[in-house]
Amino acid sequence: MDRFLADQLSLSRTQAARLIAAGAVHVNGAQARASRTLERGDRVVVELPETAPPRHLVPRELPLRVVFEDEHLLVLDKPAGLVVHPAPGHWDDTLLNALVARGTPLSDGAQGRPGLVHRLDKDTSGLLVVAKTDAAHRVLAGALGRREIERRYAVLVWGHVGAALVIDAALGRHPRDRKRMTVLPGGREARTAVTPVARFETCDLVRAALVTGRTHQIRVHLAHAGHPVVGDRTYAQGGARRLTGAQRPFADAVERCAERQALHAAELRLRHPVSGALLELRSEWPHDLRAALAAAAEDPALVDREDPLQYLGFFETP
Repeated sequence: MDRFLADQLSLSRTQAARLIAAGAVHVNGAQARASRTLERGDRVVVELPETAPPRHLVPRELPLRVVFEDEHLLVLDKPAGLVVHPAPGHWDDTLLNALVARGTPLSDGAQGRPGLVHRLDKDTSGLLVVAKTDAAHRVLAGALGRREIERRYAVLVWGHVGAALVIDAALGRHPRDRKRMTVLPGGREARTAVTPVARFETCDLVRAALVTGRTHQIRVHLAHAGHPVVGDRTYAQGGARRLTGAQRPFADAVERCAERQALHAAELRLRHPVSGALLELRSEWPHDLRAALAAAAEDPALVDREDPLQYLGFFETP
């Protein structure tokens, strides 16, 4: 039972065990024990203590890189490893906590997620839009819903993408693992446009443009297409082990250098919510993934280049 709660609520096993010990977990109306084994159809009710999530965002000073800012919005270059908004296990060390510490005004937004126009996964780096005012948030959210904000990701994927393709496959929660997403008939519409940029021995660098914006969309879509993201521990389908023969040593070298998923929000195009001016913002390939890219390209010089995406032609208009 404690493992189930930890998986479903993004808690540690210790936190889950404390909930059970406190009598806060019931299965089919009866108080649960940590050793309880669940069966299909069991109804689990968890009473979370009201004091668990903070009522207000606690300021937490963290380094942030601002790409654009005015009185209406700001665009950040989020590092990998930083959670965007408070959640179980991360109540006071998130991007929003850092913005509060910085003194940045934030729009009301969704409950617990002020200012956030969209999100990035913890281990995805790159450009993220934050609204400072409610008026700006309404305009930006509307533009996002109408698919007027262009979001392009640089991705290192296993295998070779022969030509540009559009992956159109509905997504939903995995029926057996609720922390994962999967291609699911009857799920939410999801579409990703993929363009090859550079071809290496075992991998390709591709440009993935979001048409919709579902949870884990790019990662699941690329895995579904047979080209999982390098370094993705959830959807990589074996990673380097997918390759055999002479290619295997090259793949192993790449995987050893990929400490996390090789996915980076590199380009953003949007209209300013007040002036209407076109904002075209870019973020280069992050330093923590330079070694993986250099290993894939078999070009050690890429580690020290400050413009590897520009050098490889990523920002050229497709």
